[in-house]
Amino acid sequence: MTSPAKFKKDKEIIAEYDTQVKEIRAQLTEQMKCLDQQCELRVQLLQDLQDFFRKKAEIEMDYSRNLEKLAERFLAKTCSTKDQQFNAFTVIMSPADVQAACDFPGLLSTPESFPLRKDQNVLSPVNCWNLLLNQVKRESRDHTTLSDIYLNNIIPRFVQVSEDSGRLFKKSKEVGQQLQDDLMKVLNELYSVMKTYHMYNADSISAQSKLKEAEKQEEKQIGKSVKQEDRQTPRSPDSTANVRIEEKHVRRSSVKKIEKMKEKRQAKYTENKLKAIKARNEYLLALEATNASVFKYYIHDLSDLIDQCCDLGYHASLNRALRTFLSAELNLEQSKHEGLDAIENAVENLDATSDKQRLMEMYNNVFCPPMKFEFQPHMGDMASQLCAQQPVQSELLQRCQQLQSRLSTLKIENEEVKKTMEATLQTIQDIVTVEDFDVSDCFQYSNSMESVKSTVSETFMSKPSIAKRRANQQETEQFYFTVRECYGF
Repeated sequence: MTSPAKFKKDKEIIAEYDTQVKEIRAQLTEQMKCLDQQCELRVQLLQDLQDFFRKKAEIEMDYSRNLEKLAERFLAKTCSTKDQQFNAFTVIMSPADVQAACDFPGLLSTPESFPLRKDQNVLSPVNCWNLLLNQVKRESRDHTTLSDIYLNNIIPRFVQVSEDSGRLFKKSKEVGQQLQDDLMKVLNELYSVMKTYHMYNADSISAQSKLKEAEKQEEKQIGKSVKQEDRQTPRSPDSTANVRIEEKHVRRSSVKKIEKMKEKRQAKYTENKLKAIKARNEYLLALEATNASVFKYYIHDLSDLIDQCCDLGYHASLNRALRTFLSAELNLEQSKHEGLDAIENAVENLDATSDKQRLMEMYNNVFCPPMKFEFQPHMGDMASQLCAQQPVQSELLQRCQQLQSRLSTLKIENEEVKKTMEATLQTIQDIVTVEDFDVSDCFQYSNSMESVKSTVSETFMSKPSIAKRRANQQETEQFYFTVRECYGF
């Protein structure tokens, strides 16, 4: 036989409901704590960002000042050198310039009187040097601008984001607390409806039990009456009739009482049953509404609270602040690239031949050939041609043959020396033009610092490598100039 189903008692049901509500209440409390913690982390993050950019602004400003000092130091020296070159130029200026100075005495009062002479003929290495110094000054100005952007643009943005975030979180917390209060109100209403349902259902069950008891009493009374009629002994007609009438009257009175009690209990049961049905319907409706409210709070309200209240504008504002930083850094990099492109162009235009020509043009009076030595007749001797008459004719012929023989020998020697010098010069040029300037490998950083160090150690500046190259270069140069000294240019 199957065991009868065990039903939970009211206390058990109420205890389970209270436990479930307590878990929800504890969860709601933890939700607020979690949001508080996120707000504190957000405020700390924004404060760290402010401190970071404030310190970075100081570093950028210090770097800018150091760059400016560096540039000013060498620019002052460069200007002094230019003035000295200009003064030297005015000393060795051409006769036309001298005549112009005589005609216009105020023309040479200041170095700016000859701007083209002072700035136009700049050697390519000096041009690289000037561009390098200008690049340093440009970087100094750019880093000053970057520091100013950090202090007066980016940091105020983070301050504003922090203030807005704190204010919105405070309001969001109030909204969240109201949502939780409404949810707890719904849970409390469900508890009341459930208690009412339990009460009316208990009354219905009790009325049903009493009705069943009345029905049993009625059946019992009817059965008892039938048995009594069957067991009665025969009597005289008159006495028998009187007894039966009295007994019927008693049985009818008892049956009517039982029927009347049954009707009352039936009416009570019907009334309680109707109340229990209505209470159960109210409970089911409240249960559905409560589950819908819980689902709405956890699935929609919480998400909307975080997205549309706590995080309202936070990520967008943070995005704008960080994009301002990116814009500043990218423009700094672009400005630096523009300056480096100018330097790269100047480096590409490094040309020894052009510099030689420019130098000779700048100091034309120094490098131009002097006037030929003219024959100066002595004491009226006006002969300015070689005299090939006897007795000096044979001597001149012999000397001419000796010179021709010597020239032939020198020509052969010069051809050999020329080949040697060209090979040696090519070796020197190969040494000084080797493409060892690519240091991109040094910036291929990995997770291990050892790999970085090993990469750097293999570069041009490694001591064994540079020492060997320097020794080879100096040895080749020594041989080259020795040949030059012995055999001339």
